[in-house]
Amino acid sequence: MQRRDVVILGSTGSIGTQALDLVRANPDRFRVVGLTAGGSHPELFDRQVAEFGPAHHGLGEEASVAAAGLECDVVLNGITGAVGLRPTLAALEAGNTLALANKESLIVGGPLVTARARPGQIVPVDSEHSAVAQCLRGGRPEEVRRLVLTASGGPFRGWAADRLATVTPEQALAHPTWSMGRVITVNSATLVNKGLEVIEAHLLFGLDLDRIGVVVHPTSVVHSMVEFTDGSTMVQASPPTMLIPIALGLTWPDRVPDTAAPVDWSVPQTWEFFPLDDAAFPAVSLARTAGRRGGTAPAVFNAANEVCVEAFLAGGLPFTDIVPTIATVLTAHDVPLSEHDLTVADVLAADAWARAAATRLIRGESPTA
Repeated sequence: MQRRDVVILGSTGSIGTQALDLVRANPDRFRVVGLTAGGSHPELFDRQVAEFGPAHHGLGEEASVAAAGLECDVVLNGITGAVGLRPTLAALEAGNTLALANKESLIVGGPLVTARARPGQIVPVDSEHSAVAQCLRGGRPEEVRRLVLTASGGPFRGWAADRLATVTPEQALAHPTWSMGRVITVNSATLVNKGLEVIEAHLLFGLDLDRIGVVVHPTSVVHSMVEFTDGSTMVQASPPTMLIPIALGLTWPDRVPDTAAPVDWSVPQTWEFFPLDDAAFPAVSLARTAGRRGGTAPAVFNAANEVCVEAFLAGGLPFTDIVPTIATVLTAHDVPLSEHDLTVADVLAADAWARAAATRLIRGESPTA
């Protein structure tokens, strides 16, 4: 395989550092030509730049937008949050393959992103969507009945709604199977992350929201499934690691040998699946509502959540108020524009409005004050 020139956005985060581990282990396959980060870990970023010597590097959103448009083989967007939208659009407009770990940019941008992407230009890096993409190799699009995304259930799997009222940030950050950043770990605990992934799957694979299911699978060995019209179901299984989907994002459709250890089939294996408890964890249902409304509604859902998570981690919002606050902001949001009329300015304005509305609610004020 010819060596690929890669740009890594969000290089100091969980996805970025693991991507650089892959580059380090496979210098014959990858060359880093661009590195950017948000700026929260400047010393680590300086060490990365010194080690990999990219032609372009910088901190902040504008640096990421510029890097995404560089001539390269693939751009890995590992930025967290809606700030990843403009770099995503820049990568697509430059014609670069986009390895997308920044699900928020697809969700908030919706048709702005999908309309700019040629077939196959976006390669999903979320483990669930990478799993779906791999399983889809087993059949034609018209043979797909539905997608089934798996959720670990987070640290509070099986908890009743009333027990969740006393959850602390420390508890929410103690994920049982994955090591992730603080925001995505809380999102996993509320299942907001799974709601975002349902919208993401809808946009990536073009299936209606009611053909995308969610089941709880605590061990996170099966990353997602595709059910076909003849009753067959294909699953993608591997130990819980992001290295495999990151490597596939950088080399799709090829694989990088020995990226991670496989499941040990010589020892007993038990796979358990449970239905989602929508009463205790209503985030997935709420995300479907936002996805059906379309327009700027998904952007409002995402922005309100980011504010709520920040407030929760700071001790200013109970865990059980995160999703209800998002719901109130979403209800107060004006009817979204037609997808054909949507612009980047509309999305950014809705994002800013939702952040302000969520902040007001957390302070005990009206969201529309």
